Amino acid sequence: MADMPDKRPLRDDLQATLDARRDLGPEYEAALVESFVERLDATIAARVRAELDHHGAAPHKKSTPGSAMIPIALGSMGIGIPLTAIAAGNAGLVGLTITWIAIVIINVAAAGAIMRRN
Repeated sequence: MADMPDKRPLRDDLQATLDARRDLGPEYEAALVESFVERLDATIAARVRAELDHHGAAPHKKSTPGSAMIPIALGSMGIGIPLTAIAAGNAGLVGLTITWIAIVIINVAAAGAIMRRN
């Protein structure tokens, strides 16, 4: 796809997080995961906004919680698949675990925010 955003910065962030975890040790793991999750969340939000803009979808004033979660779920899967391959290939089980925990946290936080809004 020609208009697909470059995934290199996110891959670099994941690699830097894994390198930092290896250098700093497990006592810094929570802070490193939190930092990566924040960057991942911003990336997902930007990609979802770009997709909505690209398809001309205007945000609705009031939507059902299920329909509001669709872009977040699709965005999570869209970046989850390549991140899984990167994490599994470069960092093994620890990287894979960090990646999917981050995706789960983002989806749970998004669902909570949507439920509170509606």
